[in-house]
Amino acid sequence: MKVVIIGGVAGGATAAARIRRNDERAEIVMIERGPYISFANCGLPYHISGTIEQREQLLVTSEPAFEARYRVDVRSRTEAIAIDRQAKLVRLRDLNTGDEYDESYDKLLLSPGAEPVRPKLPGIDSPRVFGLRNIPDLDRIMGHLEQHSPRRAVVIGGGFIGIEVAENLHEKGIFTTLVEGADQILLPLDYEMAAIVHSHMKDKNVELYLSDKVERFEDKDDHTVVYLGSGRRLQADMVVLAIGVRPETTLARASGLELGSTGGIKVDSHLQTSDPDIYAVGDAIEVTQFISGRQALIPLAGPANRQGRMAADNIVFGNKQQYRGTQSTSILKAFDLAAATTGLNEKQLIAAEIPFLSCITHSGSHASYYPGAKQISLKLLFSPEGRILGAQAVGADGADKRIDVISTAIHGNLNVEDLAELELAYAPPFSSAKDPVNIAGYVAINLLNKSHEMIAWRELHARLLAKSSELQLIDVRTAEEYEFGSIATARNFDVNQIREHLDELDRNAPVVVFCQIGLRGYLAYRILKQHGFTQVSNLSGGYKTYSWAVDKQSNPDIFDYEDIKRRAPEVIEAERSGSAVLVAPGGELHTLNAVGLQCPGPIMKTYKAMEALDAGELLEVTVSDPAFGRDIRAWAKKTGNDVLSLKSDKGLIVVLLRKNKAVPVVALPAATRDKLTLVVFSDDLDKVMASMIIANGALAMGKPVSLFFTFWGLDVLRRENAPARDKPMMDRMFSSMLPSGVDHLNSISKMDMHGLGAKMIRKVMHDKGVETPGHLLQSLVDGGAQMIACQMSMDVMGIHQSELIDGVEIGGVAAFLGEASESGTTLFI
Repeated sequence: MKVVIIGGVAGGATAAARIRRNDERAEIVMIERGPYISFANCGLPYHISGTIEQREQLLVTSEPAFEARYRVDVRSRTEAIAIDRQAKLVRLRDLNTGDEYDESYDKLLLSPGAEPVRPKLPGIDSPRVFGLRNIPDLDRIMGHLEQHSPRRAVVIGGGFIGIEVAENLHEKGIFTTLVEGADQILLPLDYEMAAIVHSHMKDKNVELYLSDKVERFEDKDDHTVVYLGSGRRLQADMVVLAIGVRPETTLARASGLELGSTGGIKVDSHLQTSDPDIYAVGDAIEVTQFISGRQALIPLAGPANRQGRMAADNIVFGNKQQYRGTQSTSILKAFDLAAATTGLNEKQLIAAEIPFLSCITHSGSHASYYPGAKQISLKLLFSPEGRILGAQAVGADGADKRIDVISTAIHGNLNVEDLAELELAYAPPFSSAKDPVNIAGYVAINLLNKSHEMIAWRELHARLLAKSSELQLIDVRTAEEYEFGSIATARNFDVNQIREHLDELDRNAPVVVFCQIGLRGYLAYRILKQHGFTQVSNLSGGYKTYSWAVDKQSNPDIFDYEDIKRRAPEVIEAERSGSAVLVAPGGELHTLNAVGLQCPGPIMKTYKAMEALDAGELLEVTVSDPAFGRDIRAWAKKTGNDVLSLKSDKGLIVVLLRKNKAVPVVALPAATRDKLTLVVFSDDLDKVMASMIIANGALAMGKPVSLFFTFWGLDVLRRENAPARDKPMMDRMFSSMLPSGVDHLNSISKMDMHGLGAKMIRKVMHDKGVETPGHLLQSLVDGGAQMIACQMSMDVMGIHQSELIDGVEIGGVAAFLGEASESGTTLFI
């Protein structure tokens, strides 16, 4: 039997070796278009930083070594250009000489892999724009790093490769910017789990742009300008594209093989194509997703290896092995965190119309009393019957172990009750007596048997934005924790004293309780339910998950390219690593080790330690809680102390604080907040631009900002593609005449010239690099500015809340007066 294999690396090389082990007499020919038949493409980014020191370590085997061991006729630098299925011939081209010839086969195995997505954007062929899919790509990047010593890099794409490249460029000492078109990185994770990684990247001093896409590149003498859809321009010494991959199906399509609905090569359970003598494996094929049963493209190395082995068995022994599908288990090193997932996430379950429940827990990687415990955030998704549908884990230590356990449970058709009963290895350095997997099982069981009702952060946030008047929001943490920051409108009843406050609550109105991670919230839930409260729910994942999710996710505008070019190398290194350059800070330095402590331990210990210091003294705090970076900034701002530096390294956060004069831990009086309130009652482009530039400037100076939009100013907040609504005739007339959003404002206050003035001013702004109105508005939303739409004006003009952009609150004159009373400055525009 003669077998021709097209493509090496994971699937093809595995299949070739397996066929030889099965059949010593088989004639095996392996065709590889590239110069290397088997290399560790998953390890390529780690050579950029030097983590993998030698390039040769990435070469799994060489052509001569593979031929010697397996007696395979290996032909690298050879391309398969056509298949004659009737004659069973493959047309090959030697890329070294250009010669073409035919090779016969009895069985053919396709393992062409996937090709990187490289959109046809202006300037994409710049020598400073790179991809990273194979060894030659890596060689080009390493050559550029050696020859040009770049200081700023822009990575396009927030998937696995993009994050790994950004991390390793950062480790190389390069100021790194990541641009992602979606509203989050790492799409296999749900939004609130990705938010943990967003926060960590901020701590790492990585610039992050979300919901923004590249439009073009433009080369200058010594740098390249990256133009984003938002209007931003990023200057870079190098750009790496990591937008994604698509199946390489050119040969299969040309030969008439059937493709699946996803665009991959269609195969049956034996990995056989529509031609019984042709098999296919790896990233190029369409597979069945193990849980949903739907067809999908899942380009992962593990499944490709298994498919190569199984296809080899079926080629030699007949179709006896069946591929059960791909479960989508993966893991990524995201700087100091691991982000792991298995099964389906929320978006995929909704798309597949599979009912599900979920819970989020935050646990230690091992016993908290043993040094070095680090937090694992674990999300479990399951059906109303208890079937495990998916899981996600993010943490600096132990995330891989927990996802592997749950992945095995899914493969073995275990349910959430089985997770609670799993007997897992325990000793203080390795786990806890109740492992995070067990705890996730306990929480899921309580949800299923209705002894615990939970509310997701997104649902609570929506209800708060809608200003549900009857909702009773209760923070059951300590008073000290509550003062450090809480959810707006929440009242504070410590779980230990909540029984004394029951008469202050309405037993028949909805109650949402929350603590830092969920445990104390569960205890409060049980107390309330047993005292006659009928509508109680506990916030899933607690305040920690909520604050991560509602926080500003992007991290824009932290680098100035020209400023970077001027800085001294030692200053660059200090800033890149997240350490401030301290000039004669003065004061005695004290240290505090809070590693392994769970909430509220780190912030409470910091509070007590700072309380004992004298003004001017320094405190260095080391913590393993990944949320501490955000928490300590908020705490320092509230207490009047200074965060001098914040550095994240190997799962630990090290913060340097300076004690200032004693400031009570209470909310600052309104008069000291220096708040800015703007009333926007015009939709003239020039006036709107002025209001948003002023508001963004105030935000940049750290001032709280509120904008009150009334009458024509409401046009600024309108969605561009608002949902259609059935309206009275007068309201429809208003809607047809009003501009559909801030980027469509069509008049200016002077020299309007029937709308021509607005078009002229937009062109001038574009040519001079002025931010677009839409981008300025989004900056206000991302920066936490309070956006209030006047209810009375909405009623008059027939505008419904669903027609406005996300994040807008609805209010009246009282809301405006309340904001104005707290403001040092109020402007009418």
